[in-house]
Amino acid sequence: MSTRPLVATEKRMPDPAGNELLVAVEACGVCRTDLHLAEGDLPPHHPRTTPGHQVVGRVVAAGSATDRFAVGDRVGAAWLRGTCGECRWCRAGRENLCPTSTYTGWDADGGFAEQLLVPAPYAYRLPEDVSATDLAPLLCAGIIGYRALRRTNLPAGGRLGVYGFGSSAHLTAQVALAQGAELFVASRGEGDRALARRLGASWVGAAADRPPVALDAAIVFAPAGDLVPVALEAVGPGGTVVLAGIHMSTIPAMTYHDHLFLERDLRSVTSNTRRDGEELLRLAGRIEIRPKVTTYGFESADRALADLAAGRISGSAVLAVER
Repeated sequence: MSTRPLVATEKRMPDPAGNELLVAVEACGVCRTDLHLAEGDLPPHHPRTTPGHQVVGRVVAAGSATDRFAVGDRVGAAWLRGTCGECRWCRAGRENLCPTSTYTGWDADGGFAEQLLVPAPYAYRLPEDVSATDLAPLLCAGIIGYRALRRTNLPAGGRLGVYGFGSSAHLTAQVALAQGAELFVASRGEGDRALARRLGASWVGAAADRPPVALDAAIVFAPAGDLVPVALEAVGPGGTVVLAGIHMSTIPAMTYHDHLFLERDLRSVTSNTRRDGEELLRLAGRIEIRPKVTTYGFESADRALADLAAGRISGSAVLAVER
């Protein structure tokens, strides 16, 4: 971020075609994936693409081929933007693995903007009684964390370890605690550790610290490959470790006996399905997930990403578009 890769510019917004919605942005969450794209950890799919994929806004126009939403409806746009609907993965309900899937802020302009186009089949209907800045982090951090939690196969009342405690982790922790899990958090940032304590973690330690008891499952949110063997050593027999990021540094060598024996599982998360999003948003309404939000003005996207890179944000960062 020291090279200031974001450039403020103006683009002509076309009219929505077919099944597209033109959405006026109210707020857009700032995700670590945006940081990976800005810094080149993820290769760009198209040059000069506007980032941002946790978008809350209002429909201002709709294409002629959709009647799913009306002008004025509050909608959300998330990371997954399109799939083919025909491949073996789509037919099996695993559209997140579609080989031709496309993504908001990577394949098409995203929500670090005053307006964007959203395919109506991939938009989410959002409640009116929650602020835009509280809703925005749910649309990727919340959805991906929810999918990661599901993939842990955590037993009822089980012990869940969380490595890294940023935007996605602190939302996922609230879901897990509401479902009766016992939470164990390892994170390098003191602000993140303090937040974990406030949310109700039973144990909080530094990034590589060993929890005092064997875990049933763990999620590695931090993009640090050296935490993978640490998490595997922390889970007990039959435990599962899930890697929740889109990018991770190199994972060091592991041994079969120390890290995988006793039927320990290592799993990854790739994007999300629309079903994940719908389930998470319904759940958020029931258990009142409340993100800890640091709000930035629309013109301060580069500062928000720089703060994220430097570990200066505890919880979620959100850009707010004033009108």
